[in-house]
Amino acid sequence: MDFDKAFARLIGHEGALSMDRKDPGNWTGGKVDRGVLKGTKYGISAASYPHLDIEGLTLEQAKEIYREDFWEVIGKAHPAVKFQLFDAAVNHGKGNAIRMLQRAVNVADDGVWGPISQRGLERMDHNDVLLRFVAYRLKFWAQLTTFDIYGRGWTRRGAENLLLAAEDN
Repeated sequence: MDFDKAFARLIGHEGALSMDRKDPGNWTGGKVDRGVLKGTKYGISAASYPHLDIEGLTLEQAKEIYREDFWEVIGKAHPAVKFQLFDAAVNHGKGNAIRMLQRAVNVADDGVWGPISQRGLERMDHNDVLLRFVAYRLKFWAQLTTFDIYGRGWTRRGAENLLLAAEDN
């Protein structure tokens, strides 16, 4: 799994400009009605990147942000796991994605990937890791207060990622 292939897959989940006032990610303050409503484009949100001109963001600029900020979240991993972690890091933030993977490999979920987490990953079959990881993502989405609004899309994303995991293993 190289970055270009992973990006091409992931960008299919991330759309054009969204200015949904109910989405906390669209606000520079990270909460509804906090800061400036700048939106989200290509999955790059005003909450995470308040200094960016979200509306003027190009696909190439978004791709470079993905490469720099989300691609190398952990070191060595099976390509299928690497893609799933990349997708989760973009969608939930790196810390949350790492915590989900740590839970999936049965180590302390502190959000910091180190040698203990890596050994946990290497001890498990990657198919088991994939199933457990996506299950933790589904649980994460379901506990969000905005699930009633956005849950259908998130669930669809999880199902598509399970299908991709089956192709990648």
